[in-house]
Amino acid sequence: QIELVESGGGLVQAGGSLRLSCAAAGRIFSSVAIGWFRQAPGKEREIVCGINRRGGLYYSESAKGRFAISRDNAEQTVYLQMNSLKPEDTAVYYCAAETDGAIYDTAQRYDYWGKGTRVTVSS
Repeated sequence: QIELVESGGGLVQAGGSLRLSCAAAGRIFSSVAIGWFRQAPGKEREIVCGINRRGGLYYSESAKGRFAISRDNAEQTVYLQMNSLKPEDTAVYYCAAETDGAIYDTAQRYDYWGKGTRVTVSS
C-alpha cells in the first residue's frame, strides 16, 4: 500500500513555471516507479513523464525540453518542474506509483494514484 498526495498546482500565465510535488507514504518508496499523468477536460489521461526506481527517466514529446522530473527518496517525494508553460498544459496532474519499479506509458499499469492537483495556464 502506498499513498500519494500531489501539491503545487495553481494558475499561471503562459511562459511561467510551476513545481509540482508528489509526496508518498507507506511502501518502500525507493522501489517504485513514479509517473506523472495529466487529464484535460474531455480528454483521456496521458503520461507526462516518469522516473523508475533507478532514476531512469521518460518524457512525453510534449514535456521534452520544458519539464523535469526528479525524486528524493529520503523525503519520499517526486518533483515535476514545469517551465515555459502553455495553455495546452492546462489539466489535472496526477502522480502514480508502479510497484514493479518500471515506467510505463499507460495509466492501467500503475497501481496507486493520488487525487491530483489542478494546473491552469492562462494565455
